[in-house]
Amino acid sequence: MLYIIGLGLNKESVTREGLSFIGKCEKVYLEAYTVDFPYAIDELEQVISKNITTLKREDVEGDKLVKEAKNEDIALLVYGSPLFATTHTSLVMDAKKAGIETKIIYNASIFDAVAETGLQLYKFGKITSMPAWKNNYSPDSFMDIVKENQKIKAHSLILTDIGLSLKDALSQLELSAKNKKMKIEKIIVCSQMGTKNKNIFYDSLENLKNKEAKLPFCLILPSEMHFLEKEALFSIVEK
Repeated sequence: MLYIIGLGLNKESVTREGLSFIGKCEKVYLEAYTVDFPYAIDELEQVISKNITTLKREDVEGDKLVKEAKNEDIALLVYGSPLFATTHTSLVMDAKKAGIETKIIYNASIFDAVAETGLQLYKFGKITSMPAWKNNYSPDSFMDIVKENQKIKAHSLILTDIGLSLKDALSQLELSAKNKKMKIEKIIVCSQMGTKNKNIFYDSLENLKNKEAKLPFCLILPSEMHFLEKEALFSIVEK
């Protein structure tokens, strides 16, 4: 049996149902390559009372988990919501093809948490991701999604790559917007949402360069806001 269990956004947000299934599993794995965790892995081990083995991308995308789940109960822990990433959906499909029973335990994701900004979730468009730029590799196609969203007056949620600092993310955003001939006014930065250390900033790109955001964080480029969204946003942002 293969259990794919969402952890939510802080170390104590795993559900009672999730804990009950973790307790019966012979092995507990953690998908740790797509997000910067806001807590240490040993802290999570204390919460679930189990030892955790972290996995690399090739472990999750390969047949390791499916093979092991043929003979024993296996848990894969996923930060946030268990099926937010397409990789995990593919894993479920592979397990079913191999005749392995699967169970999904849902939890909150960053998409739930950004509602705390005051922006209405149904007014968000496609979610996109910003990769970390490297030498001779500076993809800016994520801005094409933002442009599509702006055409229908939808807000844009940009998930940032693991290890990417706020300063570098804003620099990449600024250069990408310039390349796409797009104008960026104020943006929202959401840091460590769902934890006691959360921060929400709303300011110009230039002013936000002076801010620090703990990992993980995401960026929101708001489109046209309803007056209630503006009122809610202004009431909670960090000055």
